[in-house]
Amino acid sequence: MQGFALSVVLALLGMMLLGCAILAAPAAGPSRPSDARAADLSPGARALINRAFDGIDPEEQLDVHVHVAGVGAGRSGCCVSPQMQSGFHPVKRLQFQVYLRAAGVRHLEQADREYVERLLERMRTGPGHGRCQILAFDRRYRRDGTVDEARTAFYVPNDYVLELAREHPDVFLPTISVHPYRSDAIEELERGARQGATMVKWLPNSMGIDPSDPLCDPFYAKMRALGLILLSHGGEEKAVDAAEDQRLGNPLLLRRALDHGVRVIVAHCAGLGDNVDLDDPRRSSVPNFELFLRLMGEERYRGLVFGEISAVLQYNRFGVSLETLLRRKDLHGRLVNGSDYPLPAINALVRTGSLVSAGFLSKEERRSLNEIYAWNPLVFDFVLKRTVHPPGGDERFPASVFMRNPALAPRDSGCPEGR
Repeated sequence: MQGFALSVVLALLGMMLLGCAILAAPAAGPSRPSDARAADLSPGARALINRAFDGIDPEEQLDVHVHVAGVGAGRSGCCVSPQMQSGFHPVKRLQFQVYLRAAGVRHLEQADREYVERLLERMRTGPGHGRCQILAFDRRYRRDGTVDEARTAFYVPNDYVLELAREHPDVFLPTISVHPYRSDAIEELERGARQGATMVKWLPNSMGIDPSDPLCDPFYAKMRALGLILLSHGGEEKAVDAAEDQRLGNPLLLRRALDHGVRVIVAHCAGLGDNVDLDDPRRSSVPNFELFLRLMGEERYRGLVFGEISAVLQYNRFGVSLETLLRRKDLHGRLVNGSDYPLPAINALVRTGSLVSAGFLSKEERRSLNEIYAWNPLVFDFVLKRTVHPPGGDERFPASVFMRNPALAPRDSGCPEGR
């Protein structure tokens, strides 16, 4: 622990002396579009890509977890917390710089446009790019319906993702984000559904949402009536500030939405951190992943609860959870793919060498995957997930995980506009 503390101190000093952008460079992936083509990759890398796309229908390929973000340049309406750009908060500033570089942003005054252009380039240069759900991200609200601006990490308006989806329908599908404590929450759900949104994004730990709060009941009823799907973060949150509210990532809190008949996708399969076992009178603490598996095992929620596999291969997550998800073929029909972009472009998060050491990859696969990463981190994320196997086993995530799940098909909401 002393060595770790010293490294943190040195990192903070480095940030102040050298500037955050310099330190961000080695942590994030290539920031500029690659001139390389798939044909320029080695035979081994091309073979791995071809194997990954076996059984995949590009028309049905789907990534349900792609972030768009910005600083408000170009009138996008996006914003980030002032702390993310403040020299008085060097850790948050470094985090912000890493995200910018990973997303291919080189000029802050054009950040919003450059972010989208880089994402489109990465999507369209893949062998079969499919489509992705781009996520809005609502502000934090208090239970009385007022905005908690000081504790809002970042904000991506619904109008922004709806507009991007209209402009690039070959790549983008819109996912709105509506805080249930908003006074206009019901109206915003209806407005989003009218314009073609089929999903709602929550990050309870950051947004201050208790999914078990009775205040959410009218919200859930409206979601069910509109056929909207809830994509909600599960488990501990590391990417944005959430230290005070990690309990809100408890997968069991989502039972209230499920009891209303809302289809729920638990992001990351809740694969990080511990939480209180709400079914245990002693209120013992257990891994969030165990609570997720319990939710998936409840027969009353079959057809309602699903797991999303973004981040399950990150260095601080893979292990028991990844091996379990690979071996549990009974769960595969209820898993969906998400990349949590731009996180795949942060090369410090996925360590292929560690995956080799743990038996999830071969050395040959690692060499090819690292080559693919340097070309396109989004393709890398997909190929990696199609390549990993449990130690000593040959089970892999099937093609169906990476395509539209019929159980999550849009339902008739009675809102024809934009459909």
